[in-house]
Amino acid sequence: MQKNMSRFSRLKVYQTIEETGIVPVFYHPDTEVAKKVVKACYEGGIRAFEFTNRGDFAHEVFTELVKWAEKECPEMILGIGSIVDAPTAALYIQLGANFVVGPLLNPDIFKVCNRRQIAYSPGCATTSEIGLAQELGAEIVKVFPGGNVGGPSFVKNIKGPMPWTKIMVTGGVEPTRDNLSAWFKAGVTAVGMGSNLFPKEVIKAGEWERISELCREGLAIIRNNR
Repeated sequence: MQKNMSRFSRLKVYQTIEETGIVPVFYHPDTEVAKKVVKACYEGGIRAFEFTNRGDFAHEVFTELVKWAEKECPEMILGIGSIVDAPTAALYIQLGANFVVGPLLNPDIFKVCNRRQIAYSPGCATTSEIGLAQELGAEIVKVFPGGNVGGPSFVKNIKGPMPWTKIMVTGGVEPTRDNLSAWFKAGVTAVGMGSNLFPKEVIKAGEWERISELCREGLAIIRNNR
């Protein structure tokens, strides 16, 4: 265990994301609901979870989530998503974020994350952005929005001239056999999955076991397509 704000090393974060293959992407203003969702994912086999910086006081929810997860989900690696600037990245690192994800590539965020040895996966939509991210130190790049930039064929065409590229795609990912098979056969390292993993009606009804089931099913599909 590291002796700083994050509990897991950068290498452990990358290894875990690569091994499991699914990173849930979720935000909710209610801390108790967020805890239930993280626990459901944990029981479903998930070990890396991206809470997104989407609402007012999201950092307060995240702070409570980090403290709670250390006791209740000790192997869960919590990271923060939707980060677009360095000051916000620094705030969340101080609150215990183990990795940082964003919808865009910001070199200033690399400076903050690299200084603290925190994994940063910037959002990229072109080969040039992916190349720059790798030059700045990204181990796993986020392709976003996955469904809009070209889907699985985009990933496959990137991997041709740049076979060393590790891609986590977000957007256009569904917890179904056809969808996940297409992405992993194209060569993704992992997928980020949001609303399709957390249907509004399931959250509203508190059907947490259903979320666990979706996680288990998704992980099983991925194992069979690697």
